[in-house]
Amino acid sequence: MTDNHVNSGTRGGPGTGGHAHAHHDVSESIRLAFFINLIFTVLEIAGGIWTNSMAILADAVHDLGDSFALGSAWYFERISRREGDEYFSYGYRRFSLLGALISVITLVVGAIFVLSEAIPRLFFPQPSHAPGMVAFAVVGILVNGLAALRLRGKEGMNARIVAWHLLEDVLGWLAILVTGIVLLFWKVPVLDAVLSIAITFYVLFNVLKGFRITMNIFLQGVPREVDLPGIEREIRRIPGITGTHHAHVWTLDGYHHVLTMHASLKGDQTTDDLACLKNEIRRVIAGHDIAHSTVELELQGEECRMHRGACRRSGPGEPSGP
Repeated sequence: MTDNHVNSGTRGGPGTGGHAHAHHDVSESIRLAFFINLIFTVLEIAGGIWTNSMAILADAVHDLGDSFALGSAWYFERISRREGDEYFSYGYRRFSLLGALISVITLVVGAIFVLSEAIPRLFFPQPSHAPGMVAFAVVGILVNGLAALRLRGKEGMNARIVAWHLLEDVLGWLAILVTGIVLLFWKVPVLDAVLSIAITFYVLFNVLKGFRITMNIFLQGVPREVDLPGIEREIRRIPGITGTHHAHVWTLDGYHHVLTMHASLKGDQTTDDLACLKNEIRRVIAGHDIAHSTVELELQGEECRMHRGACRRSGPGEPSGP
């Protein structure tokens, strides 16, 4: 087995001041969203009882779950900034996914609770205090909108799911505002329950979509934006490389992707040829948004150290096996 490897990217954590600053910014934004959400949740519970609005109480329960989810997201986001060590050699980026997973679970549980309370009101509507609904809706839009803007454009699955929570809250409060205005002029108490159910199903649809993406990361699926067969084809076109095999790519947190691969060489390369090959491989990988890569070079006739069944070689035009 040759000791030739082509490495790129960083082994551990952020590795650059820019990444460290970005993580710090995300953490501070999530912290602000957490405290805003927690304080407003307490006001929502009081306001929901005062206005007798199921929509506001439903959103209060939703925000209470969000507060817990935001707190855990803030905690795990801070952990994710740690660099690699003897326990987690690739760093702690994946810890941010735990916050995202907790957020998903919390929202699903909250949605089930809201549905159990709102559906009976379809058959037994109760009047709500429309002016109070309008006042709370305006405050809710301003509070959640401010927190959502702080997370706009931040990278990381954790920040994306938290931002989606806050955006859902803004949309929910917009719906409550419209409902409150309608109830000011027309007595349609069932509208409050209908709104609660509509908001809940909308939230569930988008949360489950985010859950699918998060689980793909946990299960080390190939990122959708990475064309692994295309990377192999480009590398196999490099003069001096006869094939590739045992190619794998996964993502640490939805943004920082990792690639490993074996490449078979002709048997007549000089040291200078090998140096050129490594540079060409690095050039190909650099064009595919890969944060860390390791490509092992195998000389002609050298047997791959991986198990025979797991290391099917691929020549030009043929995709590699798993």
